[in-house]
Order: sequence, then C-alpha cells, then structure tokens
Amino acid sequence: MSSDKDDKKNILNWVDPSDKSGEFKRQDSSFRNWVSTEPGAQYPPEKDRYHLYVSYACPWAHRTLIVRKLKGLEDIIPFTAVHWHMLEKGWRFAEPNEDVPGENVTPDPLHPDYTHLRQIYLAHDSSYSGRFTVPTLYDKKTNKIVNNESADIIRMLYYSFDGLLPEPHKSLDLFPAELREKIEETNTWTYNDINNGVYKSGFATTGEAYESNVRALFTALDRVEAHLASSPGPYYFGDRVTEADVRLYTTVVRFDPVYVQHFKCNIRDIRSGYPAIHKWLRKLYWDEPAFGDTTQFEHIKRHYTKSHRQINQFSITPVGPVPDILGKDEEVPAVKAALAALKK
Repeated sequence: MSSDKDDKKNILNWVDPSDKSGEFKRQDSSFRNWVSTEPGAQYPPEKDRYHLYVSYACPWAHRTLIVRKLKGLEDIIPFTAVHWHMLEKGWRFAEPNEDVPGENVTPDPLHPDYTHLRQIYLAHDSSYSGRFTVPTLYDKKTNKIVNNESADIIRMLYYSFDGLLPEPHKSLDLFPAELREKIEETNTWTYNDINNGVYKSGFATTGEAYESNVRALFTALDRVEAHLASSPGPYYFGDRVTEADVRLYTTVVRFDPVYVQHFKCNIRDIRSGYPAIHKWLRKLYWDEPAFGDTTQFEHIKRHYTKSHRQINQFSITPVGPVPDILGKDEEVPAVKAALAALKK
C-alpha cells in the first residue's frame, strides 16, 4: 500500500489529495531558453538541429504542430509524437510493433533505448522533480532541453527560423504588431478561463471548485461567441489567422469529443450551443490543413479517458459524439430544425 507521501508524488493525482480547496494548479514550465538570431546566442536557428516532442492528445503540444506547419518548418524541425497512453511514468513512446494513427508516432529516433519522455528530462537534469510535459523542444547538438513552454515555443517558430524559410512562409506573421495588444489581452482571459478552465473544471475535487470554474468557462465561451459573431472575417481577428486562433482552436476542437463529458463541461456543447464558434472551428479544421491535419481524434479521446484514472476509474471511452467534428455544411438536428423554422 502506498503512503500519503507517495500519493502526493503520483503524477496521476492532478490535484494534491491533501489540498482541501480541490483546485487544479498547473505547474510552471521549467525550461525557458530561447532559439535566437542574436549574435552569440546559445541556441541559434539551424536546420535539423532541434527536435520537437509532442502529443497529438495534448492541446498545448498541438499548438506547436499547427504553427510548425503554418510556417513551413517541416524540413527544419522534425518531431516525434508520443503514444496517447500516459500512466504512472508519464508519456511513453510507441513501440516498434504498434500501429497508432498520426505522423511520427514512433519510438524515440534520437534515443532508441528510451521508452518514456521522462528519460529525456532526467538525462538533462538527474535531479528534475517536475512533470514530464509536452511540447519539449530538444537540442540535438548539446543534448539539452531548450524549452517546454508552448507559449514560448510557438513564438520562437514565428520568427526565429525566418532566415531559413522561403516566401510565403517567411512573411507569415501570426503575431502582427498592429494586433499584439489585442492578442495579448485575449490570451489572458482565454488561457485562464478556457484553455486552463476546462482542466480546472475537470480536475476539481470539490463541488465548489468545479462549479466556480465551469461557470467562468462558459462565461468566457459566451464572450468568444459574441466576438466571433461580430467578426468581419472568418478568423478571430478578421481575414487572417493569428495566434488567437491557434491558442483557442486546440481547446475548442477537443470540447465536444472530450471536455463535455470527461471534464463535466456540459452547460452547452459547441455544435448546438455556439453557432459562431462552431462555424469558426469548422473553417479552421476543414480549410486550413495546419489545423485539420494535426488533429488526431483517436489520440485525443483515448488519452483523456484512459489516462485520467483519478476521474475515470474504468478507462471507458464514450462512443460519441458522432462524428467527432461535423462537416462545414452539416448541423445537428436541433440546429437544422431551428434554422428551418427561421426560414418559414
């Protein structure tokens, strides 16, 4: 039988069992170095020097895959995706004989004897005691982790490698100067109440913590709905994809397949409760390959439901919703009926 001390260290306990508040508190990222074009930089931009470790299940890692593809960095920064199953030892690599959907879901090509991502962290720092998270940007030249904070990594990808890129990827700007203030303001509340809000709702271990966070989540979604309903273009800030779209998409695309039931975020779903968000989501998924091609619903649904045993003891994955995402011109029956009634 494990001791209380062991239970607190169990990475599958998303809320410390001794924390009576029941609130999920996200760990700060530990590695915050930067790939930079500054003279003498420790980590200068070079082709095939860096390797990205991701999970298709993780919304934070998903951000980096989207930006990597939008910026045309596929030949400059290779990646490996871990298996969707994450248990006591953290993210594991796929075994050679496993057939898992998605590009590059393979054993670790840099460390063939490694079975888990944690081994990369402990090789970097044998005393490391935090979580073994994705995304992880790794430097093959120094055998060190550069950064494991998704917000940093995506911004590195925006500009740091532009000198190695042809047009039009070089000029693609996901954080344009004229929108930076608006994007940063949006990031603050979407991160706290939506991106992290679904986790604060789902991992809560008291009713009070759950209810306060889930209500804040849907207040924020109402705010997004109102904004998108009045947007002059199909994207968050009009006619161009920006960081705001990337950061919001990875939560919204997981909302109906996972968060509604698994995290009890069930005041409304996206497909029947938020028409403007639903339209925006499908535009990105179906028309922007960087979004749709990097979305792997099998990883998403199986990871959450089979890895989070603290809240899903029997690891049963719900069948629905069906389909995982609707076509651009499809609607659920209730929405179809409402639209038909409006036309009469």
